[in-house]
Amino acid sequence: MGETEKIDKAPKTSWFTGLKAEFQKIIWPDKQSLARQTVAVIAVSVVLGLIIALMDFLIQYGVDFLVGLSF
Repeated sequence: MGETEKIDKAPKTSWFTGLKAEFQKIIWPDKQSLARQTVAVIAVSVVLGLIIALMDFLIQYGVDFLVGLSF
């Protein structure tokens, strides 16, 4: 088996200190970028919702047509 080296662990700090350090690393978007991204998400959601609704309507119409056929 391979030899394992002893790895020094990072010094333990409090959880809140680590959390604060991680939050300082975040690059927050500016308001203009955030607004553009929000509008894009809403627009894509509406478009996909309309596409799904249209597909649902067409599939339901097709199923109703096939069920209504009598042989």
